[in-house]
Amino acid sequence: MISSEDTVRRLRICLVGPAWPFRGGISHYNTSLARELALRHEVSVINFSRLYPDFLFPGKTQYDESGSTHRVESERLIDSINPFTWIRAGFRIARSRPDMTVVQWWHPCFAPALVMICAILRMLSSTKIVFICHNVVPHETSPIDRILSSIAFLAPHAFVVQSQEDRRNLLKIRKKAVVSSHPLPIFDFFRSGEMTKEEARAEIGEGEGPLLLFFGLIRPYKGLRHLIEAMPSIGGRTGARLLVVGEFYEDSTPYFELAGKLCVSDRIGFIDRYIANEEVAAYFTAADLVMLPYLSATQSAIAQVAIAFDRPMIATRVGGLPEVVSEGKTGFIVPPADPEGMADAVSRFFDEGWGERMAPNFEKEKKRFSWASLADTLEEMHSKLSRRK
Repeated sequence: MISSEDTVRRLRICLVGPAWPFRGGISHYNTSLARELALRHEVSVINFSRLYPDFLFPGKTQYDESGSTHRVESERLIDSINPFTWIRAGFRIARSRPDMTVVQWWHPCFAPALVMICAILRMLSSTKIVFICHNVVPHETSPIDRILSSIAFLAPHAFVVQSQEDRRNLLKIRKKAVVSSHPLPIFDFFRSGEMTKEEARAEIGEGEGPLLLFFGLIRPYKGLRHLIEAMPSIGGRTGARLLVVGEFYEDSTPYFELAGKLCVSDRIGFIDRYIANEEVAAYFTAADLVMLPYLSATQSAIAQVAIAFDRPMIATRVGGLPEVVSEGKTGFIVPPADPEGMADAVSRFFDEGWGERMAPNFEKEKKRFSWASLADTLEEMHSKLSRRK
């Protein structure tokens, strides 16, 4: 526990990572954390001026084109491919004399920039550097990724990980790391009002009947293929329809062809685009059940959006998903790459009325996944590092 002296002390905290105008989960995470910490401390955000070079980015745009943006004030200093900006950012942070610098870590391609910034902070300041790891290693990794991660993980004083799998992965790379665990908080900022399920379905053009939702960027590790393979059984047993909502980061043709081959094209709706912030609520409110058929995962922001909207989930037993989806309380856990097991779980959910049975459990889960709790963890980490010699 932190002492009463640490509790009342107002810290200077610098967050390093993407924020608006960049889109996506890491940007949303950084913004929500900045807002929470600003309730207690003096917070600054050092953002990127360029995140991914355009030729490396698989999507249509890196920028948030939503009508309703989730933003925080930031300084856009870091160009991911310009070392001079890394040096400038390091000196800028050092001059502000933060008590703690919190760095978002999600991919080794940013290791050179973050290592340079942290090296300058180590030389010129006494700030405590903490990496928040969204993925210790990428979903699709390579030997160079592991080398870059090994170098980068020498830079911080401590780490926060969001699943036990990531804790194990981290300790394989840096055996004596100072590390705390905190689950990914809920992404509740999408919920900015109330609408009924009927209103939500009318908004997205869906009618009555059981509705499944697969949401988010589509990449091989997310296991969508196996969910499509489950749809003949799911449709035959429950009459459910599936919405696949998100931008493809790979060739979409095999998915459409598979749906056609299995004669379930009429049961699957594909919305192949990045979903604006103001549209998210309608899709989650309309759905009865959120599907997470991942083949690998450390955690999932989609699960935390589902919890924010009180939506039960079917998730696979990979990575940190079983730590988030509570079996029989907020969803069911099934083996990965098992279409029939997935179909059995969906059928059980609807046949046995689990939607109503699970509904009362979500308020308690929201407290477990709060941003305030993550802020507590960072405060405790700063206190721990400050006491170390």
